[in-house]
Amino acid sequence: MKDRVEAVLDKIRPAIQADGGDVELVAISDDNVVTVRLKGACVGCPMSQMTLKGGIERIIKHEIPEIVSVEAAM
Repeated sequence: MKDRVEAVLDKIRPAIQADGGDVELVAISDDNVVTVRLKGACVGCPMSQMTLKGGIERIIKHEIPEIVSVEAAM
């Protein structure tokens, strides 16, 4: 599962990096919740929650239907 999520993040990453940010996989729980860390310009950006849920989560869940949700690391 980790390799599949990383592969999807690798597809998403260039768009995020184009805006000065990045995304890093932190963990995948036993109940298929993915935890990621937003980095760079994403830290503190008011649009980061929209990027997380409307972009990253939507794409990961589309590519890997068994993923339940994507959450930001605290």
